[in-house]
Amino acid sequence: MDFINQIINGLSTGSMYALVAIGYTMVYGIGKMINFAHGEIIMASSYFALVGISSLGLPPVAAIALSVVLTAALGVITEKVAYKPLRGKGSLEVLITAIGVSYLLQNVFYLIFTSSGKTFPDIMPKGSFHLGGLHITYITLITLIISGVCTGVLLFFIHKTKMGKAMRAVSEDAGAAQLMGINVSSTISLAFAIGSGLGAVAGVIYGAKFSLINPYIGAMLGIKAFIAAVLGGIGSIPGAMVGGLMIGVAESLTISYISSDFSDAIVFGILILILLIKPAGLFGKNVREKV
Repeated sequence: MDFINQIINGLSTGSMYALVAIGYTMVYGIGKMINFAHGEIIMASSYFALVGISSLGLPPVAAIALSVVLTAALGVITEKVAYKPLRGKGSLEVLITAIGVSYLLQNVFYLIFTSSGKTFPDIMPKGSFHLGGLHITYITLITLIISGVCTGVLLFFIHKTKMGKAMRAVSEDAGAAQLMGINVSSTISLAFAIGSGLGAVAGVIYGAKFSLINPYIGAMLGIKAFIAAVLGGIGSIPGAMVGGLMIGVAESLTISYISSDFSDAIVFGILILILLIKPAGLFGKNVREKV
């Protein structure tokens, strides 16, 4: 039963990684770029929620909604200011810009909130319940439910709505989509907005789960989510979901049965292994290019 408990805990943590990984994979699939500042945008969402609850006195649901809106707006602003001028440029320019944006956001929040950790308000019920021999905390259950609902809504949007179909068309062939009347620029901005909004949910979950936030939490969270996206196949939303869950379970089992000191090493080891064995990821496809 302890093993199953650790699996459930890993799925809970992994679902948080999956929400962040979806942001990476959507931006790559549609904009053909990696937004390495995504982790810092998620960090910002935690502070937005904190300010909404502690300073503005908003109820948790309203504060979370505010955080989602502000984080989505931050994602769009980042795309418009930092990345849009680089479309058509080399990947190196985009990478350097993304790293610059990442450090910029870290330092902005460092100047505003200082480097000391801020206690995140208790917005989820404490305690746990027993199901047979399983011991499940309420925050674990709520995390799984919220992540599942968000993912389901996203998949419905992608496959059943006009805007979602436009995103899929741009992902397949941006040039052909533009010839068919789809506004590619607006579609890329929408991908940033949705990815950042979903990441905001993960940022709030992180704050509620670990009770302490600082300007640097986005770094490791973003890296692990990126590994999840690569593991699943960068550009594949189902792949990002599966990759996130796998990383979460691997991390949970490592902490429980080996040592917490090795949890990050195991995660990076998984990245190296998947790049050696299946570079395109579990759900990715190898694409041949003519040169």
